[in-house]
Amino acid sequence: MDKNGNIYTFIYASVMVILVAAALAFTAISLKPFQTKNVEIEKKQSILSSVNIASTAKDAEAIYAEKIVNSYIVDATGNKVDGDAFAIDLKVERAKPAEKRLLPVYECQTDEGLKYILPMYGTGLWGPIWGYVSMNDDMNTIYGATFAHQGETPGLGAEIATPGFQQQFKGKKIFDESGNFTSITVAKSNETAPTEHKVDAISGGTITSKGLQKMLLDDFTTYKAFLTQKKQ
Repeated sequence: MDKNGNIYTFIYASVMVILVAAALAFTAISLKPFQTKNVEIEKKQSILSSVNIASTAKDAEAIYAEKIVNSYIVDATGNKVDGDAFAIDLKVERAKPAEKRLLPVYECQTDEGLKYILPMYGTGLWGPIWGYVSMNDDMNTIYGATFAHQGETPGLGAEIATPGFQQQFKGKKIFDESGNFTSITVAKSNETAPTEHKVDAISGGTITSKGLQKMLLDDFTTYKAFLTQKKQ
């Protein structure tokens, strides 16, 4: 076959494309279990972080197994439903009407007692934001919080993922003294709100701050029936 001819060039190019595609597919399939495992470990680290428990990629699974004493799913009425809480895709659930969402709950035994961890999912300036908020057993006072994002601006909206911002949530309350649901206000400097329900917004990150505020309002609202039942 003439190596300078069009037919040879076409066959050679086709074979190379097939070989490269096969190699990429094989690599992707081979790496998928490792990628899935890494995602699971990172998720467990985030859950633990919401109750102020530090962990590494090496010890997260052992600490999680020790500290997370229970996990389950509730519906919008606060009742438990069958399923694996850890397997719930928050993005999928957020796309559903609130009354049809499956809501994961994690119970963590800490040195300060049992804490209830609630996953959150919302939208920032450039993409999704998410996190975990832990509650004291009064189902009103926030014990800790951790947040993450996909693509918020470094130094601005991305500050939601920093300890300094997250530590503001400890001790804040989502119900007022009369038992009315209030959620949390992420307030700019010119905004006022009761101290027990307010954290400071990120300077220069207004849209991300308000996206986080909306995420908390929406998701605490869907968990409200569960929280109210637990309070009684």
